[in-house]
Amino acid sequence: MKIGFFTDTYFPQVSGVATSIKTLKTELEKKGHEVYIFTTTDPNATGVEDDIIRMPSVPFVSFKDRRIVVRGMWYAYLIAKELELDLIHTHTEFGAGLLGKMVGKKLKIPVIHTYHTMYEDYLHYIAKGKVVRQSHVKYFSRLFANHTTGVVCPSERVIDTLRGYGVTSPMRVIPTGIELEKFERPDITSEMKKTVRNEMGIEDDEIMLLSLSRISYEKNIQAIIHGLPQVVSQLPKARLVIVGKGPYTEELKELVEELDLTDYVYFVGEVPNDEVALYYHAADYFVSASTSETQGLTYTEAMAAGTPLIVEGNDYLNNLIDDASFGVTFAKDEEFADALLDYIASGQKSDPMKLSNKLYEISATHFGEAMLDFYHDMIAYYANLSLEKETAPTMKKIKVKLYSFKRTSN
Repeated sequence: MKIGFFTDTYFPQVSGVATSIKTLKTELEKKGHEVYIFTTTDPNATGVEDDIIRMPSVPFVSFKDRRIVVRGMWYAYLIAKELELDLIHTHTEFGAGLLGKMVGKKLKIPVIHTYHTMYEDYLHYIAKGKVVRQSHVKYFSRLFANHTTGVVCPSERVIDTLRGYGVTSPMRVIPTGIELEKFERPDITSEMKKTVRNEMGIEDDEIMLLSLSRISYEKNIQAIIHGLPQVVSQLPKARLVIVGKGPYTEELKELVEELDLTDYVYFVGEVPNDEVALYYHAADYFVSASTSETQGLTYTEAMAAGTPLIVEGNDYLNNLIDDASFGVTFAKDEEFADALLDYIASGQKSDPMKLSNKLYEISATHFGEAMLDFYHDMIAYYANLSLEKETAPTMKKIKVKLYSFKRTSN
């Protein structure tokens, strides 16, 4: 099968969407399929890039580190036609996504879409929420999704939201898988973990809590910081390590000072991709109070590293963390401290067998298999729809003739 991915974000840009696309591309190619990336130009992309077609783009409003395709429809169509694509998979509702839909329509092939982002959580970035409103998101999302062959939803939250929007296209929940070997990392030794902890001033007998994400308001790291005074009052050796960068960093640092927590919180900043696993392994617990995730790859990455999770729950996470050996979820911000303290006090141990089964569920291998099943189902569905459209005029003529025959017979 030849598949074209249309996306506004791809490496060297780093994001959860770019990572999931790259993971899926790798898995599909392992199974003998050909995958081509139609994406934006990028000033940091250098050299020859195999299977990547870049189209003219500009920085996206309010997200300067993201870009959006502004032209190249005919160029993309000619290449897609020459490649003889069997299916298009869009990963954005904007520039490249719209382009992919147009190319798919012209080539008369199925267009699958993954709804990666819950835009309602990000409206405050665009003119402080005064221009684009929830009703606009609902209308545009419904319009886009209902003009695709089928929609991939990374979690139950996404599929429930789209149903609420009025989306009627076939939808399936397919959580994004991760490359387990990047996070299991048996090569990471106790000495390596000790070194990275010591670099942050964390001693062997201290408890390292890890927050790893983009530092933005909707990630709700402030809720973890607000709960920290209660934690350290009972566990003075608890330390919070915040890894990542983003627009809310300074506000969080001010909050830490305001709550007199400078001795308990360490800001690492952004770390290279190949070092992320080291922080998961060095940590005693992964913590998060984010409520903006459609899925959240950091949760599964921490799980693959064997780090227990204490996180604010939703339908996806409550299903993911379905055994105490994996961690625990809490219902609202104010419950974080109690949830963490109770979990630590429980002395819960890891269960290797249960973890092994869970890791297959979140693996890139399972992700690729589930996506291929959906592709095949949607190709068959598209063929049936096309056949119905082709035969509809003929059936209408037959019905008219039958009606006329009945009238003359009477």
